[in-house]
Amino acid sequence: MLFNSLDFAIFLPVVFVLYWFLFRTKLQAQNLLIVAASYLFYGWWDYRFLSLILFSTIVDYGVGLALNNANNAIKKKILLWISISVNLGFLGFFKYYNFFLDNFHNAFSFFGYQLNANSLNIILPVGISFYTFQTLSYTIDVYRGNLKPTRNFISFAAFVSFFPQLVAGPIERATHLLPQFYKIRKFDYTLAVLGSRQILWGLFKKIVIADNSAEIANQIFNNSDVYSGPTLLIGAFFFTFQIYGDFSGYSDIAIGTSRLFGFDLMKNFAYPYFSRDIAEFWRRWHISLSTWFRDYLYIPLGGSRGGTWLKVRNTFIIFLVSGFWHGANWTFIVWGGLNAIYFLPLLLLKRNRVHTDVVAEGKIFPSPREILAMGSTFLLTVLAWIFFRAENVTHALSYIGGIFEFSNWTVPDFTEINHAVIIFYLIIFLVFIEWLGRENEFALEKIHFAPYRSLRWGFYMAVILLMFIYTGNQQQFIYFQF
Repeated sequence: MLFNSLDFAIFLPVVFVLYWFLFRTKLQAQNLLIVAASYLFYGWWDYRFLSLILFSTIVDYGVGLALNNANNAIKKKILLWISISVNLGFLGFFKYYNFFLDNFHNAFSFFGYQLNANSLNIILPVGISFYTFQTLSYTIDVYRGNLKPTRNFISFAAFVSFFPQLVAGPIERATHLLPQFYKIRKFDYTLAVLGSRQILWGLFKKIVIADNSAEIANQIFNNSDVYSGPTLLIGAFFFTFQIYGDFSGYSDIAIGTSRLFGFDLMKNFAYPYFSRDIAEFWRRWHISLSTWFRDYLYIPLGGSRGGTWLKVRNTFIIFLVSGFWHGANWTFIVWGGLNAIYFLPLLLLKRNRVHTDVVAEGKIFPSPREILAMGSTFLLTVLAWIFFRAENVTHALSYIGGIFEFSNWTVPDFTEINHAVIIFYLIIFLVFIEWLGRENEFALEKIHFAPYRSLRWGFYMAVILLMFIYTGNQQQFIYFQF
């Protein structure tokens, strides 16, 4: 079920009414409703894969209880590896089986051997990477002693399958989200208003920015061999805002929807395109995944402690694994490696924590130095996104080569150029609003004309009107495939 669909527009109010009016004083009934609604939400796509979520839920619930009762370190490690093997086993089979098979086949063929193995027609379950990492955080934290295991199966099932963030995050930690299912929740009007405002902005980013940018980016990327360098650069620019509007839009809708039900989800985006270096970008982009890898992989490997070799090794491991997490294609691995190359000089020069504040905090305009830093970081990010979007590495390299083929620099000319000009101005509007709200949790949290109710509602109506006028062809959320 898509957030920007009629199905969800009917589903959400029905669940909201049942949740607050029928079950408002019954915690267990509210949690059971969340489980039922979440399974319906996910099963709307393909009910067959509900069994995977249920099986992972049962395994990790049982492992958590067993870890609490285990009386020695060996038993605890065995139990932890049962959870890791089951969860990553499912993820590996559905997401990476054909990738490894094809690469093994190509490797054997290179040396003159034919490997008789057939690819499988595997459907990738939506959001499997997200809920797998979420439930793994539970067993790892119980194993580490950071969390007491729950005996309430309904609460745990609600944590694993919570529908607002089930298929594309944020990837919640059990230490943060699970305890919220133990407490009686009361309707908070202020929180609901904030949630509605965040949903509105998320829908704008998805419907107006992402879906329209996708039409332009798809046309250019799919026909990149016939376009000049400036046109290819335009395609990369629009994909850059497509993926931001798509993914941060999803996160805004997920967090806003959770607020309607009295839940607090972690912030997943913090205006990443205002970053002044790549280290800051990765503290602001897909925060839930970056911090997950930091806490469960990077720090256990040694982090930035130790000698230069260990720092380099751990940096490349974290970025390459992050790339591979995104998809079974060498383009994602190269994308991860390229970001590691961007990041490494900052780490080695101990400048990776220079920009931990908000850019131009308390000011309207950034300094020339900040503009230069943001612009150069943005251009590096655009270049890396080409690998993320390309069909394969060869396509990405030819696309980048086309951009830098200056002999072929002509005035941009493509079918969607008039449409592109309009969407460009809407992107400027997006950037302007987000710049004004960059010190807040989300752009519309405290709009600057808030004291004037007529202006505030006029702004909301204008955003809604833009969504009606500039509704692009409905696109599936990019991160559903991960």
